[in-house]
Amino acid sequence: MKVVHVKNETQRDACLARLCAEVYGHEAGIAPLATFAGTLSALMTQEAARVLALVDGESRPAALALLTLDEQGESMEVAMLTGLDDAQVTDPAQRLVKELALKAPLRVNAATAEQERMFRECGIERWFDGAEGVRIGVSHRHGATRLDELPPAMRFDERAVIQAFKQDKAIFDGYKQRFIRGLESFPAVL
Repeated sequence: MKVVHVKNETQRDACLARLCAEVYGHEAGIAPLATFAGTLSALMTQEAARVLALVDGESRPAALALLTLDEQGESMEVAMLTGLDDAQVTDPAQRLVKELALKAPLRVNAATAEQERMFRECGIERWFDGAEGVRIGVSHRHGATRLDELPPAMRFDERAVIQAFKQDKAIFDGYKQRFIRGLESFPAVL
């Protein structure tokens, strides 16, 4: 097992499309497409996001994650995470987070006790109480010791993306086709 930073644009788009579809579900309306478009148009162009994959010994993807930099460029937040159902690996998403937590100043958000437990099993041991009951965990490589030391993660305005879709059908159609092409061309190996 190893972690791969997906840099090739075609493979990156395909992995991001699959990640959005897996996280939101295949019947989730506009949200997966808006996240796909916002990530590519805002975060990727600013080099503030990375798509990473856990691959098996034959380079087949087993899990995918989208990491976003914080506003100071010092740490990364797991923005989206999924294990792939067709992977022949046990707990691939957890294995990916565990690898990332060992190597990077990583931040995770847990909305439920079950998510926190899973992240704790991945080596995320320092936790803070965030807004609206969300627990925020950081890896041992992360420098924050208090909640107020956590710089905000880079984000994009989802409403602005959806508004752009409504105002310009060509933008919507372009990202929709790119998203569909990505899903159709998801790589068997990375």
